[in-house]
Amino acid sequence: MLYRIEKDALGEKKVPADAYYGVQTERAIENFPISGIKAHPEFIRATVHVKRAAARVHQDLKLLESRLAKAIISASDEILSGQFMDQFVVDIYQAGAGTSHNMNTNEVIANRANEILGEKKGSYQPLHPNDHVNMAQSTNDVIPTAIRIAALGLVQELIPTLGTLAQSFQKKAKEFDHIIKSGRTHLQDAVPIRLGQEFGAYAVNILTHQNLIREASELLKNLGLGGSAVGTGLNTHPEYRVRVAKALSEQTKLPFKPAKNYFETMQSLAPFTNLSSALRNFALDMIRIANDLRLMTSGPRVGFGEIVLPPVQPGSSIMPGKVNPVMAEMLNMLMFQVIGNDTAIMMASQAGQLELNVMMPLVAYLLPQTLEILKNSLQVFSEKCVLGLEADKERCRHYAELTPSIITALSPFIGYSKSAELFKESLKRKVGVRELVIEKGLMTREKLEKVLDLKKLTEPGIPGKA
Repeated sequence: MLYRIEKDALGEKKVPADAYYGVQTERAIENFPISGIKAHPEFIRATVHVKRAAARVHQDLKLLESRLAKAIISASDEILSGQFMDQFVVDIYQAGAGTSHNMNTNEVIANRANEILGEKKGSYQPLHPNDHVNMAQSTNDVIPTAIRIAALGLVQELIPTLGTLAQSFQKKAKEFDHIIKSGRTHLQDAVPIRLGQEFGAYAVNILTHQNLIREASELLKNLGLGGSAVGTGLNTHPEYRVRVAKALSEQTKLPFKPAKNYFETMQSLAPFTNLSSALRNFALDMIRIANDLRLMTSGPRVGFGEIVLPPVQPGSSIMPGKVNPVMAEMLNMLMFQVIGNDTAIMMASQAGQLELNVMMPLVAYLLPQTLEILKNSLQVFSEKCVLGLEADKERCRHYAELTPSIITALSPFIGYSKSAELFKESLKRKVGVRELVIEKGLMTREKLEKVLDLKKLTEPGIPGKA
């Protein structure tokens, strides 16, 4: 391989001749051969947006020569269009705060900008990664800003997906509204419920989380860019903070604003833990819902068998014809990952000291990953599972009639104690509740049919009473 020689504060280092990254990135490659996982693409683009916006503002403030600013902007636009993404090579487990990623970005933009200006990669003339691309910036305000940009953009993509999933459940709620089934509490027989009522509750729950996630993302709009190293704004123009927030809003189409307190914004990762915890809470409910579907589809002969999930692939390499609830299983595993990511983000958040939390690279990877895999999984789950699932109306009705818990409706007429006795006798003798009541002469058949009208048992009121 051909190399060029670059130099930094620690001395000289060989860098691949065709690389757009430079010496500090090369050191990071050598120092951190950890996971092989590179920065999330949205985080890379977000960091490039910061560099682009800073160049625009410094050009307007006459602090950066126009031709240099334009070269930075052009190089940034190329990266934002998808070019040179293979040049962002630093492992996600790297130096604290994200200095390696920040310098990787500075070097790629500087080398490409110098090419645009007619110079060679590695010359850093007339444009330098620190002096020009990183002008008035520190890793300490760039990285948390980039996390905010990446996360807020991905939240904007996730929110409609939640709405689509809720609509899918609501569509099934309407379709299944007439289907009566046995309710279950403690995984034991309970009074009847309509299948549509269960699915309607899932839809409402998802919409509730949609609002909570949207609310949790509000704190991401406050940018600490311009705080430089510790929040004081050393080496920044007095107008830079306001102008760069406005420039980023224009570039990303996201509503950013300057932070109220730049020291707090640099010290605390609370906006990220706040969003991550909202995503975790959503994951907990989605695990519950996925497990409900797995229970209801269990069978087909010796399980609940109340619903049938769409068959998307053979379920066994040894048992012919077996079909498994793979989409619900996928969703469970993904939600476990969301919860694991949240735990790691939580631990990173509490690990800050004084003016800075240096654990930001972990958050920079996990939070965008959480948002992306949630969006992708919910889209697939909605399309390939929820929309295509069907109900076994007869089986649902059979369970609703079979459960002795419908005797609950008789309590207003014969009392709780007598109803409990009938419940036990029904189980012991394996006799239906209706037969038992008629046998004992507790109620006329006509009256009993009014009281045990299963549809009315799923609505407010006392069946059989005016």
